[in-house]
Amino acid sequence: MAKFSLKPKRTNLYFLTLATVLCTLCYLIGVWQHSAGTPSSTAATTSITSAVSCPQFSKNITTHLDFEPHHRAEDLHVPPATARVTHVPPCDASLSEYTPCEDATRSLKFDRDRLIYRERHCPEKQELLKCRIPAPHGYTVPFRWPESRGAVWYANVPHKELTVEKKKQNWVHYEGDRFQFPGGGTMFPNGADAYIDDIGKLINLRDGSIRTAIDTGCGVASWGAYLLSRDILTVSFAPRDTHEAQVQFALERGVPAVIGVMASIRLPYPSRAFDMAHCSRCLIPWGQYDGLYLIEVDRVLRPGGYWILSGPPINWQNHWKGWQRTEADLKAEQDMIERVAKSLCWKKLKQKGDLAIWKKPTNHIHCQSNRKVFKKPSFCQAQNPDTAWYTKLEECLTPLPGVNNIKEVAGGELAKWPARLTTVPPRISSGSLKGITAEMFREDTALWKQRVAHYKTLDYQLADPGRYRNLLDMNSYLGSFAAALADDPAWVMNIVPVEAEVNTLGAIYERGLIGTYQNWCEAMSTYPRTYDFIHSDSVFTLYKDRCEMEDILLEMDRILRPQGSIIFRDDVDIVLKAKALLDAMQYDARIVDHEEGPHHREKILLAAKQYWTAPAPNQKGESSKES
Repeated sequence: MAKFSLKPKRTNLYFLTLATVLCTLCYLIGVWQHSAGTPSSTAATTSITSAVSCPQFSKNITTHLDFEPHHRAEDLHVPPATARVTHVPPCDASLSEYTPCEDATRSLKFDRDRLIYRERHCPEKQELLKCRIPAPHGYTVPFRWPESRGAVWYANVPHKELTVEKKKQNWVHYEGDRFQFPGGGTMFPNGADAYIDDIGKLINLRDGSIRTAIDTGCGVASWGAYLLSRDILTVSFAPRDTHEAQVQFALERGVPAVIGVMASIRLPYPSRAFDMAHCSRCLIPWGQYDGLYLIEVDRVLRPGGYWILSGPPINWQNHWKGWQRTEADLKAEQDMIERVAKSLCWKKLKQKGDLAIWKKPTNHIHCQSNRKVFKKPSFCQAQNPDTAWYTKLEECLTPLPGVNNIKEVAGGELAKWPARLTTVPPRISSGSLKGITAEMFREDTALWKQRVAHYKTLDYQLADPGRYRNLLDMNSYLGSFAAALADDPAWVMNIVPVEAEVNTLGAIYERGLIGTYQNWCEAMSTYPRTYDFIHSDSVFTLYKDRCEMEDILLEMDRILRPQGSIIFRDDVDIVLKAKALLDAMQYDARIVDHEEGPHHREKILLAAKQYWTAPAPNQKGESSKES
């Protein structure tokens, strides 16, 4: 009978037991070491620690499986040390209406010929103010639209000059604590409504074919103010000149307006932008300089668009004595305008009373053939017709896109408003905008409809119809943010930065929206306290390494009204830095997650500007505040 020894089995059992004890002990030590330095957190983190007592492994190997986002909105409250700014002081009360690029003192250094000194002349980097522009003492949140169309608080724009200078023309009256705007103008003392009705008898203003307009030399912008009731959106502009605060009045009334002048550079708009252009005694020398300024109007008018002129020299036969000019002088001026208009291939539709209306051709088939008759202006050859940022005016005719027959509209026919808002713009459907397709346009429109709905859950003032009237989108892309707000009693100035990869401003206008070009390393051509709300989508990412974030934020603060709001969306690291600066500027700011959840690096920063003003004139010390 065979014998079996139990010794080897017992030996194996001892080794197995010893190995188990050692492994358990190492595991417990590893757990104790890692738990001792770990703060309590809701993060679901699994630590797997393996300790192997083998000759080839001399130390523990630890693996962390982290299933949580590294950047959560609730954790983003400690700014980086390099971004900490303790306090940004207020500027002196004398700067309450400071417009950096239209500063009267700086403008005197430039040529007065063709009003070049009234163009944009921005401060150098070392001249930039590092303080916050105050509102004037007594500033009050403007009236809500449509009441604001007819009334502005005196404390907000404390200038009575126009009430005296334009008293007979019914521009503006001063009554108690406010200004009243009856809607009058130099050429429409009976009111803008009646004047617009007269225009409506000559061209159709009601069928949706005219949606965007530009008013050159706008005064207090009553023409644009009263066109809004006809669903026509007007960009009004005038220089900062002796007519003190005219554009500022327009903005306080809730009417789109900018500081601007026709001088030596293009207007900051793309070609084929406006359905209608208007001048009512705007004092622009249309016939001079070989028709240079009418040539610029032609560039920004869409094919088939209208130019409306009232005031000198129109109807000079009945007004020459009142205008204190000779009949011969006025007749010569009108003849010159008529010649320039013909050379641009415009057709004069009608002249009735004080109104004259011309129409731009829908294509350039005939215009190309009649260059044999009109030697000037010739067609432009080199410059991009949509480039318009410090771009010099040229004495040449901007060519329209080619067509196949005389009835075709150059560049594509536009849908009538309101269908125009969501119809694919011709610049996109034709493939003119590189890399942007019709499907991308539709997706962008739907995306921003969702995002704006989300914004309204974050900012109760944005959700309150009428609380915000003047809105600014600093990086508009296709204008879909503005499109999502089209049913609100508000208007949006869409900005396409000159540094943007694709120039989309023409497509924004084809949607029936308005906007302008801007370099955010410079100040905007507008007054302080222009906007109730500002939207900044990836602006700081775009301008990273181009200029200082602090300078852009100070410009945003300048043009934002007290108790107004800003919504930023940008990368989390940029948002953190912006919040630190906003805290130093005494904003109420908080960071929230992307609408799709915390896993996105892109975050949303909400910032509300506190109410504060300059001290009363007889006081010294800190600014006035209200809770």
